[in-house]
Amino acid sequence: MNLRITISATALATLLLLSGTGHAQDIGRKISMEEAIDLSIKNSKPLKADRARIEQATANTTISKQDQLPNLTISGSYLRVTQPNIDLQYKSNSGGTAAAPISVNQAAYGIANLSIPIYSGMKIQYGIRSSEFLEKAARLDADQDKEAVILNTIDAFSNLYKAKANLRVIEQNLAQSRSRDADFANLEKNGLLARNDKLKALLQTANIELSMADVENNLKVTMVNMNIMLGLPEETVLIPDSSSLAEPGAIKSLSDYEQLALQNRKDMQAIGYRKQSSEAGIKKAKADYLPSLSLTSGYIAADIPNFVTITNAVTFGVGLSYNVSSLWKTNAHVTAAKAQLAEVQANEEEMNEEIRRQVNQSYEALLTANKKIEVSRISIEQGIENYKIVKNKYDNSLLTVTDLLDANALMLQSQISLELARADAIVAYNTLLEKAGILAITRNIK
Repeated sequence: MNLRITISATALATLLLLSGTGHAQDIGRKISMEEAIDLSIKNSKPLKADRARIEQATANTTISKQDQLPNLTISGSYLRVTQPNIDLQYKSNSGGTAAAPISVNQAAYGIANLSIPIYSGMKIQYGIRSSEFLEKAARLDADQDKEAVILNTIDAFSNLYKAKANLRVIEQNLAQSRSRDADFANLEKNGLLARNDKLKALLQTANIELSMADVENNLKVTMVNMNIMLGLPEETVLIPDSSSLAEPGAIKSLSDYEQLALQNRKDMQAIGYRKQSSEAGIKKAKADYLPSLSLTSGYIAADIPNFVTITNAVTFGVGLSYNVSSLWKTNAHVTAAKAQLAEVQANEEEMNEEIRRQVNQSYEALLTANKKIEVSRISIEQGIENYKIVKNKYDNSLLTVTDLLDANALMLQSQISLELARADAIVAYNTLLEKAGILAITRNIK
């Protein structure tokens, strides 16, 4: 029997209504990937911590520079004195009666000392240099973390888009399935379709509804996570702007990306500055072997009633100091500084290898993602053509309703696969850019 399934006017209206409902549910805040990245950078807690570390490193550099400034100390005391025995060694040549006993019961004095460092074995200069290198490393760490935040945002944006696209395709398929159920019900009512075939169609509709429930739950969780990342209220309904999901650009060779990574990775540059800081630290430690030279100046004032008053006593000269114990204490500090440099050098070698592994892995993931897009597009064409063929055979009673439902499911799966593959390819491409250290540069983010 030739059973040709047609969509009735009522079923068509139902399909349009469901399609309109899907769009109505999309009322919310439309957001582009660029806006999402800006919000995530602004509200990122790790980046706020990075800014605090940069301020700390800047303050340490300022402290190191202040070591070359003059030191000025002022001290003074007021003292109550018991009845001292005072024997002046100075004897007057004029003769005469003996001087009356001196009565002293209090004393006051003030001292001001000014010291300007001239030479300390370059210890101050090496300390400044070491702090400056660490400050640069802290800034590069922040830049590297910013690239990670950008990539996380792109990944989250992609997940939100995939969840939306998945739901959209399932809603369309569900509308078609419900419309088919209505047609099957009419055919069964008129004795043109077996009840078992109608039940099979209803079962597939129920399975689609279950799948949609899972997708809706996944969409809600993804949206909440996205809102938290962007600093938005959790209940905000986000609509990802699909136009901002730019297709991956031209792919360079693997060796090109490896070279870009070694040149542009901020963590690689940061460890280079830490290496220079450790080298300066060794020189700073060795400076303890050398003496220190400084210009000194001072002022002294004292008042001891009935005894002596001193004013305008100004001193100036050169001060030389040497810590003899540095001969046997400094060696340990130098050894510790050399060990720190060795650790940084080992970390540098390890990072070099890790960067190459990351770039290779990301490159292969991008090639795989692009291959999936090609396969998915072919699958869609094949799925549509296969459904047409199966539908035609079913209408001519050459295939069962099970065959028709299976063909429809395959066509749906191919549509979903393409959406997921496109989003995954975008994430894979940006991951490769991040591993190469050029993600922020490519997206013009400062």
